[in-house]
Amino acid sequence: MRSYRQLFRSPEFTPLFLASSANVLAQTISGLALGTLVFRATDSPLLSAVSMFGPSLAQVLGATFLLSGADRLPPRSALTWISLVFAASTAVLALPALPLWTVFLVILGQGLVASLGGGVRWGLVNEILTKDGFLLGRSVFNMMAGIAQITGYATGGVLVALLSPRLSLLLAAALYGVAAAILRLRLTARPPRAQGRPSIAATWHTNALLWSSRPRRLAFLALWIPNGLIVGCESLYVSYAPDAAGTLFACAALGMLVGDVTVGRLVPPALRPRLGVPLLLLLATPYLFFALRPAVPSAAVAAAVASVGFGASLVQQERLMALTPDELGGHALGLHGSGMLTMQGVSAALAGSVAQLTSPATAMTVMAAASIAVTLTLAAASRRHAEEGGLVATEGSGGR
Repeated sequence: MRSYRQLFRSPEFTPLFLASSANVLAQTISGLALGTLVFRATDSPLLSAVSMFGPSLAQVLGATFLLSGADRLPPRSALTWISLVFAASTAVLALPALPLWTVFLVILGQGLVASLGGGVRWGLVNEILTKDGFLLGRSVFNMMAGIAQITGYATGGVLVALLSPRLSLLLAAALYGVAAAILRLRLTARPPRAQGRPSIAATWHTNALLWSSRPRRLAFLALWIPNGLIVGCESLYVSYAPDAAGTLFACAALGMLVGDVTVGRLVPPALRPRLGVPLLLLLATPYLFFALRPAVPSAAVAAAVASVGFGASLVQQERLMALTPDELGGHALGLHGSGMLTMQGVSAALAGSVAQLTSPATAMTVMAAASIAVTLTLAAASRRHAEEGGLVATEGSGGR
């Protein structure tokens, strides 16, 4: 499957795509609104960053206790209820005079629910599409996320400036409701992909099985850490440029869109595996420029160029799926998503802490340098593993 036309002719792909678009748009608008609301109330880069990316911190709990449901729950029902929970909780965040501790408690609940949603959604994509269409399908979802984020941050920025963050949160709640309606009315009721009831024991067993393979471990770490550290840089946009954060987010989303189109559609399959490390280095390097405290136009260009590197995730997801049995695909993709979002939440808290002690520009530079160091370390570990595998194969051949 090598064309977008073939992709959208696949049964159920279009309604899932539309519902996911509404969810991402809602998440983008609500994140910017909530981050702005908290920053205005506290003047704290740390709390602003955590309020925007805080749901990601709860992903580790979901991955630990709930993730077995990714393959053991009916996809349509699970995705519909997840969207409804987000609609209700986002409406709660719009309530006036809501205590700060309540805001973060709601954010924690959203993160727990989201940890299950990623595994269910991507497992369903893997089920709807053929094997050769998975990467193209994921690239389209990533492109959609980029377009929705550009639209959402632009719309959210205007709404926050002209109206209020709370009205933006109510709009986001309505969009979650639209997504729930599309999922309920347009998807077919499918049985779970795996037998048995969701349980903590099943989650732990499958996590351990996935983690037992060294190549899979390295693939998970490459998907989680370098990406997450750069999202820590993005979490400081509000405190770096309070009046232009929407512009920075929109430019970063535009760069991500370019990267996903290039990797998913234009790069030949034989070349893709070689691009993982270069793209991750591209993702981090432009943020070193923030050490000079650039003005908003230059900062926006740096953010856009850097975000092209997010295309590395497509390369790494393709490798992860090649290393994972089909019956564990939903769980593996859920673990990837939960781990990635957890790392993004941790990085947002870490970046906010460094910014609190120094400045947002300094914190961005530190996070970028850390991302580069991790990427090079993981690349060296992968290379050593490949060389050891080649040596074992050679010795085995000699013995025969």
